[in-house]
Amino acid sequence: MTDAATPPLPEQQQEVPGVTEAMDPLPDHGEESYRGSGRLEGKKAIITGGDSGIGRAVAIAYAREGADVLISYLSEDEDARETARLIEEAGRRAVLVPGDISNAQHCRAIVDRAVEAFGRIDILVNNAAHQMTFETLEEIPDEEWEKTFTTNIHAMFYLAKAAIAHMPEGSAIINTTSINADTPRATLLPYATTKGAIQNFTGGLAQLLGDRKIRVNCVAPGPVWTPLIPSTMPPEQVKEFGKNTPLGRPAQPKELAPAYVMLATDDASYISGATIAVTGGKPMI
Repeated sequence: MTDAATPPLPEQQQEVPGVTEAMDPLPDHGEESYRGSGRLEGKKAIITGGDSGIGRAVAIAYAREGADVLISYLSEDEDARETARLIEEAGRRAVLVPGDISNAQHCRAIVDRAVEAFGRIDILVNNAAHQMTFETLEEIPDEEWEKTFTTNIHAMFYLAKAAIAHMPEGSAIINTTSINADTPRATLLPYATTKGAIQNFTGGLAQLLGDRKIRVNCVAPGPVWTPLIPSTMPPEQVKEFGKNTPLGRPAQPKELAPAYVMLATDDASYISGATIAVTGGKPMI
């Protein structure tokens, strides 16, 4: 199914934030293909935006590697329940926490719920994001700029600040940035700007938490076939999505999961402050 989303794709549009089942073709999160080998046995993880897309793929992989997972999501209850089913099918515990991570108090509530359920936090995956497409600067409402920043970067600060008190030595924070951090797409100006901030935040936080032996890294995806795409881009752009990569297609979510697994394991014990590019051959500058 890896090549199932090769352009041209069917033109399609959804309301924000989008749902998995309405996508054509359906994304592949590794439901049938991911095989775990106990690399995260007994670990406890939080994944924001874990209901669908990259987050669901990471949740499946983490559960099959032996981790219990708390899924934070906005309001996509059906997608979240399906992710929880896949986690539990792997024999691990799933906890679902809906709500808006742009709110600092909700971020603290996510951490509190994880500690209540699991006793500690070994892995924090800051993955949730908001984006919208705008053709001109004048089209971007002030509220949209603010929403993108509070969701994409402020929430990472709130969550990391609350979580570190419950993270033992050897824990990992993994942030989702983007190829847009280095090569911003003009029509995604608010989103791309936050992704640059995330990469900088990751490098600074890795230094700040080094003495606590908590590692901080980020993954920079290129185009990935997730509900974010048909819900935030016009149909004519969806049709050609990912065509401009050397591989000629967007990634399936399952193709991102191995990077998040590696960064969460003890195999990555000396990797901190790094950006792992998963871009289909497009270079990060």
